[in-house]
Amino acid sequence: MASEGLLRIGELSRRTGVKPDLLRAWERRYSLLEPERSAGGFRLYPASSIDRVTAMQEQLARGFSAAEAARLAVLEGDAPTRSASIDSLVAELSDALEGYDEPLAQSVIDRMLSAFSVDAILRDALLPFLHELGLRWERGEVSVAQEHFASSVIRGRLLGLARGWGAGSGPVAILACPPGEEHDLGLLALGIVLHDRGWRVAYLGPDTPMETLAGAAARVSAKVIVLAAVNPKRFEAAAAALEHLAKRHQVAVAGPGASAAFAKRTGALLLTGGPVDEAERLTADRR
Repeated sequence: MASEGLLRIGELSRRTGVKPDLLRAWERRYSLLEPERSAGGFRLYPASSIDRVTAMQEQLARGFSAAEAARLAVLEGDAPTRSASIDSLVAELSDALEGYDEPLAQSVIDRMLSAFSVDAILRDALLPFLHELGLRWERGEVSVAQEHFASSVIRGRLLGLARGWGAGSGPVAILACPPGEEHDLGLLALGIVLHDRGWRVAYLGPDTPMETLAGAAARVSAKVIVLAAVNPKRFEAAAAALEHLAKRHQVAVAGPGASAAFAKRTGALLLTGGPVDEAERLTADRR
């Protein structure tokens, strides 16, 4: 230890398990680390550098490129500032959408995308905003028109992020809603974060006939079929077909309409968390 709260590069290397040469490369290429210099010219690193290096290693293990892993590690290290900033952007987005100002809403989302990872935007901004919007609609604080307008704008941006998600060489996930189910925003988000983790996505979308799923799964050698619904009645109506499908393929059910009892009865995997958490879970299970 060079001085209180500061580490020399050898000590940082020892604590993180990353060789000094690689630490210098991450510092030089990606600005991951921000050392001070001693009077003798030695690099002195704040103790927070340990967290940044650890976060970098975690992002690399998840399959991100070194440049993207460093960007995410820096953002993670600035979490309190990031949280405050993303909250303010969500407030701006809410004002724009409630005022039917589509250009301003698009501009706010652009700013989110330039500053934060897709995971953070979905987990901390867009999905919580949509959930709160639904609650406000139920309380009569926003109109049906405002709710539809906001959902349409956000759905359009999610579809933009989804472009090309069938490319690659990873396992294939088929995503669909059962017959009669039209709410697919959470499913779109799941597909986006799955693709970021190396999956290919075959998106069948809302109101998918159950009889088409087996053929699609066989055609693309699907690793998993995820069905999502807000209304439990949509799952119940498709229960027999889903149970038959689950005997031949890995099937998961998600959304407010899914329950542990239904998943157990049909042989499906129950996804209870948010899209980011469940994408991590599905990715971990495939290894």
